[in-house]
Amino acid sequence: MPKLACKICKKLVVGDKCPLHPEAKLSESWKGRIVILDPEKSELAKKLKIQDKGEHAIRL
Repeated sequence: MPKLACKICKKLVVGDKCPLHPEAKLSESWKGRIVILDPEKSELAKKLKIQDKGEHAIRL
């Protein structure tokens, strides 16, 4: 099963719901992947406005 990206937080998920936004729609069309280990210290997470750990899409 391919990974889908949440349209709100860009988190990559396997399944039909985002764990953070269960009401959000998921997208099959995403580009790039980034893994955030510590969003509070990550400059990339701040630039991409990512506030939680995990695997995220860079662009939807």
